[in-house]
Amino acid sequence: MLKNYLRLCDYQPFSLKNIKNRIKHKGKPYFCFMLDLRTVTVMRYILPLREGGSLPALAEADDDFKYVLKFRGAGHGVKMLISELLGGKITEVFGLKIPELVFVNLDADFGRTEADEEIQDLLKSSDGLNLGLHYLSGSITYDPSVKIDPFLASKIVWLDAFITNIDRTFRNTNLLMWHKELWVIDNGASFYFHHSWQNFDAAAKTPFKYVKDHVLLPQAKMLDEADIFAKEVLNDTVFREIVNLIPEDWLHWNDADETPDEIREIYFNFLKTRLENSETFLNEAKNARG
Repeated sequence: MLKNYLRLCDYQPFSLKNIKNRIKHKGKPYFCFMLDLRTVTVMRYILPLREGGSLPALAEADDDFKYVLKFRGAGHGVKMLISELLGGKITEVFGLKIPELVFVNLDADFGRTEADEEIQDLLKSSDGLNLGLHYLSGSITYDPSVKIDPFLASKIVWLDAFITNIDRTFRNTNLLMWHKELWVIDNGASFYFHHSWQNFDAAAKTPFKYVKDHVLLPQAKMLDEADIFAKEVLNDTVFREIVNLIPEDWLHWNDADETPDEIREIYFNFLKTRLENSETFLNEAKNARG
């Protein structure tokens, strides 16, 4: 069992040249990232971020940092938080930049002084463990007219096809530029199979037709290389460790008969099967590029 860090180590991280060298020499990719999430407690609600239907908020925690807070009481509830957690950690494994994810405690009394009734109801229904992303102060929304490295674009497209993220489009890029680097945010629309919660094996093998709408698809000229990279860094051990991060508190569903451990196993098998059948969504993306 890997406890605090997942280490897949060789030498230089993430460059295409080094990926080819690792394949040639049967080496292993290098990067080290924090697997566990810190837990913080909300001290101050700053303002709502009225984007989409989930109504996230900017809040300050007891570590004096600001976070974009995703609420368990919003929209799709804990399933959206699970999408953010799984998608975010796989994003990290992929070597992409993403704000730090933290578990966020919210006290039941926190929303009593909020004047807005909608927000007050949201805060009251989100008592307990929620999820936050470190706030990137001064960041700006990615402009799709800005050209980026084709391998980076291809990795992001591959990632979103893998986790079935339908919400990284020209209309809503869910990408930020911060300190002249591209950051991935908002994976909450991923793993949409869990909203129907049936036919799990078939869901894992879907080609993901929504890839045609991906904001970076026109720049994703290295999808085959991204697929090779993915199979170097993703494996059963990675999936097991990430799935085990899902808090048990998020796995008691009214619409499912499975136990929390059984639900984790379904997510694990989805990831394992989808990686084994990556050519299905890889070909869909390549065909959508034309």
